[in-house]
Parts: sequence; structure tokens; C-alpha cells
Amino acid sequence: MFLRCKVRRKDGKQHRYWSVVENTRVGGGRVVQRHVLYLGEINDTQELAWRRSIEVLEDGAARPWTLSLFPEDRVEGLLADASVVGVRLSELRLRRPRQWGACWLALTLWRELQLDQFWSKRLGMSRKGTHWAEVLFVLVAYRLLAPGSEWRLHREWFQRSALADLLGEDAGLAEIHKLYRCHDRLLVHKQAVFDHLVGRWRDLFNISYDVLLYDLTSTYFEADPPFPEGDKRRFGYSRDHRPDCVQIIIALVVTPEGLPLAYEVLPGNTADKTTLRGFLKRIERQYGKARRVWLMDRGVPTEEVLPTGQARGLKAHEMRAADPPVHYLVGTPKGRLTRLEKHLIAQPWQQARPGVQVKLLAQEGELYVLAQSRDRVAKERAMRRRQLKRLWARLQQLSTMQLTREELLMKLGAARDQSRTAWRLVTIEIAAKDATLSYRLDRIKLRQTRSREGRYLLRTNLVEEDPAKLWGHYLLLMAVEEAFKNLKGDLAIRPVFHQLEARIEAHVFIAFLAYCLHVTLARRLHALAPGLTPRSVLEKFAAIQMIDVHLPTTDGRELVLTRYTEPEPELSLLLNKLKLELPAQPPPKITAAPAAPNSL
Repeated sequence: MFLRCKVRRKDGKQHRYWSVVENTRVGGGRVVQRHVLYLGEINDTQELAWRRSIEVLEDGAARPWTLSLFPEDRVEGLLADASVVGVRLSELRLRRPRQWGACWLALTLWRELQLDQFWSKRLGMSRKGTHWAEVLFVLVAYRLLAPGSEWRLHREWFQRSALADLLGEDAGLAEIHKLYRCHDRLLVHKQAVFDHLVGRWRDLFNISYDVLLYDLTSTYFEADPPFPEGDKRRFGYSRDHRPDCVQIIIALVVTPEGLPLAYEVLPGNTADKTTLRGFLKRIERQYGKARRVWLMDRGVPTEEVLPTGQARGLKAHEMRAADPPVHYLVGTPKGRLTRLEKHLIAQPWQQARPGVQVKLLAQEGELYVLAQSRDRVAKERAMRRRQLKRLWARLQQLSTMQLTREELLMKLGAARDQSRTAWRLVTIEIAAKDATLSYRLDRIKLRQTRSREGRYLLRTNLVEEDPAKLWGHYLLLMAVEEAFKNLKGDLAIRPVFHQLEARIEAHVFIAFLAYCLHVTLARRLHALAPGLTPRSVLEKFAAIQMIDVHLPTTDGRELVLTRYTEPEPELSLLLNKLKLELPAQPPPKITAAPAAPNSL
């Protein structure tokens, strides 16, 4: 194995992306390069550390050796000894292949967060001997590794995993009624989990809670309304573009590192601006009073929340007057630029960091920061040009087609859905009586759009902060967006398989616990290489399978060797970098000797 670098120019800047590559010999004596691990853009220190690890692995690679086996036809002449067993190698069978590596990694992360101890104390054991903490771990591991319905977990996935081997249990853990009943026992411990995680994040990663990120998302699922009074399943603004489905709102607080601290499930028609006050009070109770900075997207603290008037929600003067003051940094809709444009034009540009310029405008105890990113300008202009080019070509096609007026309107609607940004820059006129259209570029709107591309208007009461630091804070909002992306993507949080509201909330809670494992692995990988993602590492570990080797003996018994497969070189490299060591192989088992026939 070796490191390979690929150079790519993007937006006028040169990027160097690194990968771990292995030479593999194939048919015809050819050697091909197999991509093993993608590392992304790593610094010189990380590159040197990876090179040294590869050298150690290659130098210390195990060498094959020869073993002598004595099958049943070669045991003659051996001294009679109970420890000597003849084996019928010709009847060797391999049974029950199952996924072991990723399950073991999930259990390692679970124990690293000490969630096994936490839940064992609180959930206890049923009268029939069910360890509810282990059932919960099965649900969380399933959500992390192969999310789906509880029925699929019960019917097939558990048998294809090695969770029973790792936990020392059997298929009874995945009985369908146990999976559902476990949901019913979780929500009363939600706040205790939040408190427990605070200490673990601090111990593992030395996390502080001076800067917190707050945002909301919605998740939909298909169900048949109406629902009982007070049910949280409601129609509302859908961030998933599914207004036809009922939904719930999930409000989440994370650290800049993406570590989750608390969440809440709210009715699907909850307005974002009404949620902030409650969360500020909750975090103050949980972590104490401190000079804390809240980062929020523009949809949370709207004009009804931040100004100093008599309005619903938490007001800016309340945040500033708190002891200690509550500081905020929020995004502001670009439309607000229109009102402040004449004031901002007079302000000079300041260099915040390479490629980023800012203008500062102080008003009524707040500071407006107009930030312009060179890289973001290039990206947004490229996106707008692609959309405009696609829309223009489509309009040319439609202008030459023989269509009815109704067909033309439908095709224009489809073109608008595909290119909404570009659609606002084009003026389209349709004849009143026939299916003809004319179109032209609105150059006034185009100039206005170009002047705002790559620009962000931020609003804060941190009037004494350095502009570069404010811009850096705002970029941290990507952490909470990444959390929502992982919850909806990798962990498939959408609760489409539950009908009871309490179990829907428990489903979200299980997804939250799975995300805690996900982000713990992400933090460990971040120090190694930014290109290593939890999903890619879990897929590498999933290559380790467990299998039962059955060897019949000459005396009628059967020797069973339960073994996990040896890790490939790239996985050995990952284990070394993560400072993990696989456990010893399980001990072999042999069935009891058959009973001797009764003598007459």
C-alpha cells in the first residue's frame, strides 16, 4: 500500500486530495491499483503519520506458514487420549455467514460513551429475563448500520448480523414485541441521556459549551389523518418538499463539532420563531449560566423575535439584558439588503480573511455584517449560469413545438420547477388566444442578482467581536446542517413505520442515540483525515464476517469453530490508526458424545 495524491483545480485554487492505494496482481500478470481509503485534503503532519503507519504495516505483515493436518484416515498409531479427536475433513461445513465487523465497532462506540452502563441501570431486566438495554442497543445498531423497519430487523437483519454473538444472547433479543415494547420505556430517560452525554463529550473530546448551534428541520411520514386532539402529526411547511404529508418538527442543539446536546419533537405546524425561548431556558438549566453565543439560521430569529418591540418570542433586549447576556449571531434574508443597501454602500470593505471581505454597520445596539466570499461568488454564479442556460434552451424548444395552450402551460410549469433561480431572471409572455410565447432576459434583475451572489448579511449583538471571528462562527452552522443530513440520510430517521405518537418520538430518540455513535466515530476520524467518513469506515468494517465451521468427529460428535474473518490490510491500517484491537476469536465448542446403547 502507498499514498497517492490527485491534484485538482477548483475555483482558481489548487487542491490536493489523498488516497491510500494498493497494488493488486490480476490475470495475465498485470498489476492494477485498488483504491483502499479516501483521505481528502490532509496536512503535512497527517500525511507523514499515514506514511509511517503504512510502512509499519507493510514491514510487519504476517508471513504464511505451513500447518500439518491429520484427518481421520491418519490417526492410527496415536496413543489413546481423550484430547485427541479424529476429524472428518471431507465433511467440513461452513454455516451462517453474518456481518460482524461493523456490529463490533458499533458496540465499541456504545461502550465508549458508557451508554451500556447508563441504560443497564435504568431499564433493568424483565420478569422473563430480557435485558432491555441490550434490546435498545440492537435497535440503535440497526439504525446506525442498516436502517429500516422493526419488522425487517426482526425478520431477517438480526440473523444476518453477529449481534447475538457479541452480546452473548440469542434471537430472542429481536422478537418483534420486545422491539416495540422497548420503545415504550425510553422517553422518560431523555433528559438524563442529555446530562450523561455532556460529561462524555467533555471527557472524550474536551468540549466546551460557549458556542452552540440551534436549528430545526421537519420529517414527514405517510399516515391517515385526522389524529387525536394534541397529536404532533400536523401539516405544515415541509423542508422535504412534501406538503402533502403530515410531519413533525425536530429542534436540535449541537456544538460546533457537531456533537448533539439536546433535541425536541414539536408539532408539524410549529413556527420556527416560537421555539427559541424554551431552548434557551433548557440549555441554561442543563449547563448553567455562562457567556454563551448562539448561532442560528435566518428562519429561527425572525423580525418578531429579535427586535426590541413588544412581540412574541425572545426579544433582543431580553437577550442583552440577561445575566450573563445571551449573545446571538444569525443569518438575515437577502431581501433585507434592500433596506440597508444605501447605508452599506458608504461603508468600506475590510479584509476578514483571505478571499472574504466584510462591511460593518452598527444600528440600535446591533451589528450588521455584510460578508462577501470570493469562492462563494464563483460557486453561486456557476450554479446560476447552468440553470439559466438550461432554462433558455428549454424555452427555445418550447417555442418551436406544436402544443396546445394547456400543454404549453404544463411544460412551462415543469421548466420552472427545474430552474427556479433562473426563472426569476426571465420575463415570459404567453399569447392570450394561442400557444405562442415570447421571452427575454430581465437585465435589471440579473444585475441585482449578480451584486448579491456570494454575499451574506449577518446580524449580531456581539458588537465588539472581530469580523473574521464572526464569519468563522457563521460557517459553523454547517455542523447542524450536517447533523440533519446524517439523520435523514445515513440514519433514515423518517418514522414511516410507526402509527402511535409515543413510538414515533421514541423512534426519533433511537435515531438520536445512533447519531451519537455516528458523530463519536466522526470525531475520532477527523484527527486522522477529513476525507474519512463514518459511513465509509463502517462499510470497511462490515467486510469482516463471522462464520461457523462445523467439523464432524470420528466418534459422532461435532466440533464447531465460530470465527470472524481476518481483516484486510486496509482495515488493519484503520484499526491501527484508531488504536483499536480486535478481540480474541471465540473458543471452539464440541457437542456431547452420543449416549452408549443400553446393554441387554
